[in-house]
Amino acid sequence: MSEIDDGARLLGGLVPDVVVVETFTSDPAAAVLPEEAALVAAAPPERRRAFAAARSCARRALVQLGVAPGPILLDPDAPAWAYRAPRWPAGVVGSMTHCDGYHAAAVARSATVAAVGIDAEPNAPLPAVVRDLVTLDEERAALARLSGARPDVAWDRLVFSAKESVYKAWFPLTRRWLDFGDCLVRPGLDGTFTAELRVRPPVFAGVAGRRLTGRWRTTTRGGRAYVATALTVPAFGAGGGAVR
Repeated sequence: MSEIDDGARLLGGLVPDVVVVETFTSDPAAAVLPEEAALVAAAPPERRRAFAAARSCARRALVQLGVAPGPILLDPDAPAWAYRAPRWPAGVVGSMTHCDGYHAAAVARSATVAAVGIDAEPNAPLPAVVRDLVTLDEERAALARLSGARPDVAWDRLVFSAKESVYKAWFPLTRRWLDFGDCLVRPGLDGTFTAELRVRPPVFAGVAGRRLTGRWRTTTRGGRAYVATALTVPAFGAGGGAVR
């Protein structure tokens, strides 16, 4: 489900069993609760606006899920390097993302979805130094082929986005660090991607999951081009085939 109509959706409807609320505006009046405002009181104005917009999306998504909205604070048990990890209400998993001109949140019931990861980026190539930092040799070798087939997609940015989505689903399940080199992403021209974990994988119902699958989409809104990725890890017994 999404609050944006089909013609303008980026993340809405991309993966099943997830409620997505997304906005292509940077509303300066986006609601932020006092407890949340304290978390970014010292941040620059742009960071505070993005924080407020993403949490406003998250609360609206929680309402659609049938969960009473409240402050979305930080996970008090997260290590220092994951200090921005949000704490979701009991029985809920979620993920948030924002980039220039776009904000979104995705939430789901933990009985159905064990973890969800979303990420949105400008659909523009990465600077070369960043591309070389976040991609593997095998990924870079595929970029030219993919670009030849779909030159409208910034494939290196898509790979980066997919790794961000993987990490957002990975951390709540493992509480462990995942480096860019620990995940090999293979995008497909059909709007899917696979992510192969090259470290000790999380265990789902006693089975180690080394490969995750997700989806990607591009869109243009207000003169800006975007690329986004999303994936879910189904809860045990909830069906699906996103983890192998």
